[in-house]
Formats: sequence, structure tokens, C-alpha cells
Amino acid sequence: MPLRPAKEALERLKQGNERFVRRQSLHGKISEELFVSLRDGQQPFAVILGCSDSRVPTELVFDQSFGDLFVIRLAGNIVSPGVVGSIQFAHRQLGTSLLVVLGHEDCGAVKAALAAKFHRAKHPEQIQQLVDMVEPALHGIDASLASADQLKAGVEANVRWSMHQLISKHEGSLSSREKRDLLIVGAVYEISTGKVHWLDDGEDGIAK
Repeated sequence: MPLRPAKEALERLKQGNERFVRRQSLHGKISEELFVSLRDGQQPFAVILGCSDSRVPTELVFDQSFGDLFVIRLAGNIVSPGVVGSIQFAHRQLGTSLLVVLGHEDCGAVKAALAAKFHRAKHPEQIQQLVDMVEPALHGIDASLASADQLKAGVEANVRWSMHQLISKHEGSLSSREKRDLLIVGAVYEISTGKVHWLDDGEDGIAK
């Protein structure tokens, strides 16, 4: 399946978020024609790896409809084996060439990891496993920062950590052409406004 251009897909997400921030969303209802067409398959134009937080509904944030986005949501936008396999499926089988790692302000998973790192907080076993996956992202966070600044820096660092892991895990499994075709971009959603702040526009190719 031919890949859809990543830069065009990124611009489409940006325009959708701008509509969402202005409260001028175009989507929200689905026509019967579109509903019927999706029975035959899907062609999402972007993969979004985001957090499970109920305040960050991905399709609404980017003002997209059914079939537009291939969405993976886990607390802390962590990278697990299932995440990597899902992204590879979307890239190879569905032709999706843009991957966005979407963090958000006030992320509970990052808060928990910061508490464990700086205050030796203990969490229940399953939550601790999640915290352990986030904590490596925080190695450069300054312990002297105010808690709000630590959290803001931690959220961005965690997005970059997920991007780094995805790049590393994909390096050996993609052909040179696939690496050129895949664009990975990081972003942070601002809960108070609905605005998505892009960390950068990425680069052509997965190996950045």
C-alpha cells in the first residue's frame, strides 16, 4: 500500500487542532456513507501514541473523523512491545507514514514517576511497573525546580523518551526506504486551552 506523505499529514493535524482550539470543529458526526465505507477497510493518515487520560480525546483534539487516525493510548504514552507492533502494522499494512507521540500537561504517570524519583514514593505493583518505564525519561530533570516546573519538563522529556525508544526499536526492522518514509514528531497537549504544542516538526526519515 502506498504511503501517504507525512508532511501533508502533519499539516492536516495542525489545522484540525487549530479548529478545535477555536471551537470550530468540522467533525463530530458521521454520515451513513462514511460509516458504510469503513466496513471495507481503513486508511488512517497518522498514528497517534498518546496517554489514556480522559481529558485528551485524540480524534476531538485534532478534529478528525472515523477512519482518520490510528490511535494507541496508554498511561504516560509509554512504549511497550504491543505499541511497537501496532505502529509497525499501521506503517506497513495501512501505509501510514506519520507518527505523533502526544503527551499532555498534568500527566499523572509523569507525576508518579517524579514522586518516585525525588521523594521515594512507593506505588502499587502494577503502577510501579508503569512508573519504571517512565522514570528513565527524567534523568535530566533538575531536583531544585519547583514541582510545577519539574512536571512541565518531565512531560516533554517523556515524549522525547518515547520517540527515542521508537526510533531505536524500529532501526533494525525497517528498510532504508521505510526509514526515509516515516516521520516521528513529538507534541504536548495543553489541557487548559486545547492547544497542541509541537516540540518540533521532525525530520524526513525515522533516524533523526
